[in-house]
Amino acid sequence: MVSAEDVISIYRRLSDSGIQIWLTGGWGIDALLGEQTRPHKDVDAILLADDIVQMCEILDQDGFSLKELWSENSWVFDGKGNKIATAFVLQDSKGSEFDAHAIRFDAEGNGFPVWAEAEGFIFKKDDLAGKGMIAGFPVDCISPEMQLFCHKGYELPDKQLRDLELLHEKFYVEK
Repeated sequence: MVSAEDVISIYRRLSDSGIQIWLTGGWGIDALLGEQTRPHKDVDAILLADDIVQMCEILDQDGFSLKELWSENSWVFDGKGNKIATAFVLQDSKGSEFDAHAIRFDAEGNGFPVWAEAEGFIFKKDDLAGKGMIAGFPVDCISPEMQLFCHKGYELPDKQLRDLELLHEKFYVEK
C-alpha cells in the first residue's frame, strides 16, 4: 500500500526537481477531498512527456522499476530525442506502485495525452488546475470534473464508485 507519507515523498522529490505532476485516481480524489478515505495500492499521475526520463531516473533512485506497460501505451520521442513510454506502471520492492501517463501542452496550456486511444481527448487548462491536500501537504491534481470523466467507459469496482460518490457529495459533479 502507498501511504500519505509515501505520496508526499514522491510528489516532493519530483516537484523539487522541477517536474510538474498532477495526481489522479484514488490519491487524486482523496487530495481533492482533503482526507484519505481508503487505502491505495498506487499513485496515479499525469506528467509532461518531456519529464518522463527525469522522473524515471529519480524514482529509480528510490527503488522503482518498470512493472508493466499499459495497453494504451505509445512510444514517442520527448523534446530531447529520448524514446519514452507514455502509459506505464513503476513498482518498488515493497510493492508500491506509481502509475504514469504523459501529456504535452499546447500554446494555451491545455494538456494533450500522448498515449494511444486518447485521440480527441484533452485536459483543458482548467482540468489541470485542481488543488488538493494530502496530510496537510498541498498538491496539484486534476479537477473533480476531470476525475469523473477519467472514470467513464469501463466497469468500476465498488471502491472507485464510492470515490466518485464522495466527489459528487463535496463538489456536486455529475455522476
